[in-house]
Amino acid sequence: MIHDPHDDVELLALVRRYVTPGRRYLKLSGSLLRMEDREYDRFMHDLREDAGLITPEQIVMLLVGGWRERRTAAWLVAVSRRTEFRERLGELLLASEVCCVGLAYSVALASFGTARDADLLAAYLDRYLRRPDLAYDQTVVMGALQFIDLNLGGGRADRFREPGGLWQQWLQDAPHMQDDSDPSPFYLSLMRRLGAFVDECAEAL
Repeated sequence: MIHDPHDDVELLALVRRYVTPGRRYLKLSGSLLRMEDREYDRFMHDLREDAGLITPEQIVMLLVGGWRERRTAAWLVAVSRRTEFRERLGELLLASEVCCVGLAYSVALASFGTARDADLLAAYLDRYLRRPDLAYDQTVVMGALQFIDLNLGGGRADRFREPGGLWQQWLQDAPHMQDDSDPSPFYLSLMRRLGAFVDECAEAL
């Protein structure tokens, strides 16, 4: 059940503290890579500080909110390396209850970078590559899985990408994928750059 902050005084206080200042929730995406140096440094400093301050109980509360709350919580989890939220993020990714947050879940799982994180991403692809009618987070999750493959080896993305496999079939059948080119190199590059941001942010904690 998704909680509306306006119906929950405690959640609303967390939103005002962690989510909305400076419209943070909007910047926690690829757009942070386009910031000017001064804004980028300030944004990273503030995110790092809040990642160290927020409590596990507060993260749990944000993760039952809407997309703004969940996106912010997932990034705070990534930066603070709170791997105890791995399974919860995997559940939320698979459920896909709200829009605009799949990238945040994927960044967190990719930044943890273990075989279990790869399994959670693969479970998403197993389900949603069979649904070309759903323009969800298939491309982002593929980029995250390939990112983990780069670091761990093992080629966990290979079974999806083999000729005639689920990835190729989804690219052909998804009506929103009009370009014939494979978008996964772009999303792998995006995940590498966002992962580098998370690593840099986390190093000073």
